[in-house]
Amino acid sequence: MHLQCVLMVLFFCAVAGQAPVVSVEPRAATVRKGESVSFRCSVKLTDSSNSRPLEVQWKKANNQALPDNVKVGPDGSVLTIANAVPGNHGQYRCVASSSAGRGTANVMLTVKYAPKVRLTPSGPLRVRIGDPVSVECRAQGRPQPTLTWKRQGSTLQLVTTEANDVNTITDSGVYICLSENTEGMTEAKIEIIVERELGAPVASVSPTEITAVEGHIVTIECQASGSPPPVITWSKLRAPLPWKHTVVGGVLTLSSVGRQDSGQYICNATNIHGYSEAYTDMEVETPPYTTILPDQVRLQPGDALQLQCLAHGTHPIDLTWSRVGRPSLPPGTETTKGGKLLITKVKQSDSGTYKCVATNHIGSSEATTRVVIRRELDLS
Repeated sequence: MHLQCVLMVLFFCAVAGQAPVVSVEPRAATVRKGESVSFRCSVKLTDSSNSRPLEVQWKKANNQALPDNVKVGPDGSVLTIANAVPGNHGQYRCVASSSAGRGTANVMLTVKYAPKVRLTPSGPLRVRIGDPVSVECRAQGRPQPTLTWKRQGSTLQLVTTEANDVNTITDSGVYICLSENTEGMTEAKIEIIVERELGAPVASVSPTEITAVEGHIVTIECQASGSPPPVITWSKLRAPLPWKHTVVGGVLTLSSVGRQDSGQYICNATNIHGYSEAYTDMEVETPPYTTILPDQVRLQPGDALQLQCLAHGTHPIDLTWSRVGRPSLPPGTETTKGGKLLITKVKQSDSGTYKCVATNHIGSSEATTRVVIRRELDLS
């Protein structure tokens, strides 16, 4: 009786066989929106019988129907996603079925796309001064996008109490939610109209953008309406006002501006009914300041000469080399756009004073270095 049972079990195993072994290549893929990708499904039968019927199918892992842009090849082994859209993101499963059983393998498709932004409410939005304001900015994208708020015409990033909210709006204007990931940047705008009390300040600045030259005097005027007449003060974003400044009747005067004075300047008008801000951005351009490294060189004939010209100032800056008292540089001299001068093997005749001139649209400056090539020793 015991022997008969063993024989029956062996016979059953031989008939049933083993389920197919399924593998996919690649196991995962990442594409941008609009790109295409293919996955190949391979099936291996683990027993000696190759005559059993075999069916290969592709499915979404959640058992939903394949989207219209997802196609399966004639033999069922290749799955192709053409012109991928965000909805194609997710897992796909290759299923191989035979009379011996069923085998599966999964692949993961990641579809990256630029953010899509939606504001709630969509605006325009009217509020009374002093009332809280909440505008929700939601963004979809892959990778997960970041969100920032700013006011149109200002470089100041607004601080929000929550990731998707902008609160305590005090000035009418257009507010922008910026959403950004590695695939791009998208923005959504909302106009917020702050209805002020009678007599509340309204400030304006002229000009709103300034390009100044180093050493010049800059004058910025702030005007403000309101009753009682507002008090006007000036400040600079993230820095104190330059020490060479005066404020008279709302006019800010900056004397002998330097590059460090570039930035955003803010006029604040205040009275008992509220306050208002206006902004101007200033960029100070500077002529070049030039140096050469090293400032003196002593070499033996046959040595290599390398000089570096450095220039600070408003770009673009052009760098030009010459040799003082000579019509041209020595034969074989190489110069680069980065300001280098190279001579592979110097000769005694290469001695002299070398000059670099740096020029931009504001002005120019120069620097010199002395190159001394020692005479070869007479060994005879």
